[in-house]
Formats: sequence, structure tokens, C-alpha cells
Amino acid sequence: MKALVYTKPNAIELRDVAEPQPLNDEVLVKVDAVGICGSDMHAYHGHDARRPAPLVLGHEAAGVVMSGPNKGARVAVNPLVTCGECEECTGGRAHLCSSRQIISMPPRPGAFAEIIRIPERNLVPVPAGFDMTKAALTEPLAVSYHAVNHGARFLPRALAASDCAVLGGGAIGLGAALVLAMHGARTILIGEPNEPRRKAAEAAGPFQSYAPGTAGEPKDSSVDFVVDAAGANATRAAASRMVKPGGVIVHAGLLPGADGLDIRKVTLQEIVFTGTYCYTHADFRETLQAMATGRLGALDWFEERALAEGAKAFRDLDAGSVTAAKIVLRP
Repeated sequence: MKALVYTKPNAIELRDVAEPQPLNDEVLVKVDAVGICGSDMHAYHGHDARRPAPLVLGHEAAGVVMSGPNKGARVAVNPLVTCGECEECTGGRAHLCSSRQIISMPPRPGAFAEIIRIPERNLVPVPAGFDMTKAALTEPLAVSYHAVNHGARFLPRALAASDCAVLGGGAIGLGAALVLAMHGARTILIGEPNEPRRKAAEAAGPFQSYAPGTAGEPKDSSVDFVVDAAGANATRAAASRMVKPGGVIVHAGLLPGADGLDIRKVTLQEIVFTGTYCYTHADFRETLQAMATGRLGALDWFEERALAEGAKAFRDLDAGSVTAAKIVLRP
């Protein structure tokens, strides 16, 4: 079968690879659509020791079941494979399982391929009539869904009475803004340095966007709820400046670095700073349902390309020439 293989830093190519062989609890899924994630870009740059070359990347997938009792079913793929037996798994927090695996990290090849193997319990049926390319957005939007809901638990007021800011206009940031809108947040600002991406974000929902460092940036101590979807030194500093006393910062990005957070302000003004990782299986199912019922908008902010064009897609993303929040590849 054909697969897009990461071969060395800044190099990825289409190759013939062996078809996967399912284990006892697994089925084969013919990939219909798979998104390029920021973590795929980190690996592509050689910045992720968990993803050594050569490796098939990609974990944001939807497709059709090829084997087992549900053969022919249209499904979205939850890429997190967990033990199902530990305290976290049995307590409803399987995404924090200490032995979790994810497709696109050894020992599990990713979904930039024609076929993947995955435990059947990881598959969520796609509602009838819902577009499969949009179904591939379930994974990144589930990250956003979990991030907002996780952080909102710490707010002293409802989201409907809260001023919110999202730092980063990529898929996770835009997804967070869409989830905030679904919950009726009072105001939603998106900080994004790329002008075409800012315009695309504003077209996707009831948002205002701004370029970081300009007059449109939120004033100091003016925002109740901040989602840092970039996780850079500069965005941590910006989140620290803009958050109100008693407010919440949700840290969802994984860029290199650890500076920027104003620990003194966090302490003196009782700011809640929380990390967020992936999603529960319930989050994943609820996200797909929200997408299919239109509660997360039109979902028209991605660009579609063939898997064979994947290497160019990575180069274009690297060059900053992609205005869409997401590229979805079609094998």
C-alpha cells in the first residue's frame, strides 16, 4: 500500500509499505481522510524524540472498516490506545493512562497511509450523511472540546458571562473558539500573527481577531478565560498579561520552551493555570455529535489535498503559505 513516510528531519515521501496485520482486538480501516497536525510538523522538523524516522505519521483520521463484524461502517478514529485497566482508564480519564499509545508513534504506525490497524473500541460511527473529510476533524476538535470544558470548571462564572481569548488561529485554536461559541461565551478574541489566517478565523464564527502586539490585543487583566493553543514563550507571557484576577489560563500548545508565565501574578491574583492533553473517549463521541448537528459551525476552514501531494503540503505549511487552519489529505 502507499504511505507517506517521514524519513529524516524536513523530509517526507510517498512510499510502498507493507499492509498492516491486525492483532486480536484490532480491525483494519481504509483511510478516507487524515489531517496534518502541529505534532506532525514537530516530528517533521526532527523535534519529537517520540517519533523517530522512518515512521508513518498522522493520527487525525476517518475511514471505512475493512474487517470484523462492523465491516463497511464509516468511522472516525480515536488514535489513543490505552490499557483499559489502570486507575485512570477505569476512572474515565483514559487519556492519562500511563501506558497509552497513539498511532503515529512507535510501535503504532500512523494514518498517512491507505490502511491502518486500530482496536475496534477506538472507532466511533460517523452519522449518516456527514462528510467523511469533515469527520477527520473530530480528533483536533476533540482536543479543543476537552480543553475548553476542562478549563471552564475552574472559572468563577459561566462562560456566557466571560470574556475569552484564544492564542493561535490554527485548528486547535479555531476549534477552541468554536467550542466557546457553542457554549455562548460573551466575547471571543483570537490572536494570530498570520493575516490570511485571521480573516479565515473571523469567517468561521462570531469572533474578532487581532495581530499580537497591535492595538487590537486585549488590555492587561481584561480576559476571564485564555486558551493558549500555541504554547510558546510569547503566548504564555501574553496570557499572563491579559488574564483577570481569578481568571483561567488553559495551556494546550506544545511548542519548545518553558518561559513566559508570570508566576508572581499567578500567585498574587489566584490565576488558575492548567495544562490539557487530548480528550476522553466521551469527549471524542460528543465532539463528533456536535459537529454532525452543526453546533461547531460549517467546518469549511480546511484545505483538501491528495496523499500523494503530502510532501508538498508539509513544505507549504513550513513556509507559512497555507491560509487554511488545516490540511486534510485523501489517500
